[in-house]
Amino acid sequence: MDAAVLKGGFRDAPVDAARAFRAAMQAMARPGTIHDVAGAEPPAPLSRAAGVLILTLCDPETRVHLAGAHDCAEVRDWITFHAGAPLVGAEDCDFALGAWDALQPLDRFRIGTAQYPDRSATLIVERSELKAEGATLTGPGIRETARMFLPEVAAFRANAARFPLGWDAYFCAGNRLAALPRSTQVEG
Repeated sequence: MDAAVLKGGFRDAPVDAARAFRAAMQAMARPGTIHDVAGAEPPAPLSRAAGVLILTLCDPETRVHLAGAHDCAEVRDWITFHAGAPLVGAEDCDFALGAWDALQPLDRFRIGTAQYPDRSATLIVERSELKAEGATLTGPGIRETARMFLPEVAAFRANAARFPLGWDAYFCAGNRLAALPRSTQVEG
């Protein structure tokens, strides 16, 4: 195993994980809000925010799919060592990680069932930047409206129309993250 794989995890695991978990949950509870995270130094092309989400939300029972440039030896080894998460195909994953284009087609990901809507995938979408502008968001956790620059609007509108089924999404850029749960209504 390459010695570089051993680096990049949380420096102070209990504290860093607690802060990261809080940021991840706040982002999902308050769609459109942007949160700074710290504590991890994952290998490229993984952003710090995506690495923090993997370290916080994944474990040996959480199946991860890597798409596009993120499906490389450095990232696979880092996730395996630090989270112990098994790497699987898109159809079987709990979390899918990659750039928006690499995650296509989205109909590969689980959307849950009527009995178990929680058995769906969560997308971790790497972006070059996060902005509180663009599409208008409404729904649970949003006082009136929020704004978020999305890679496309149609996919998120279609996803919200399936509620309570559908996938949820985190967006990561550098050390910043935001989220868009399936319950959020999106207008272009």
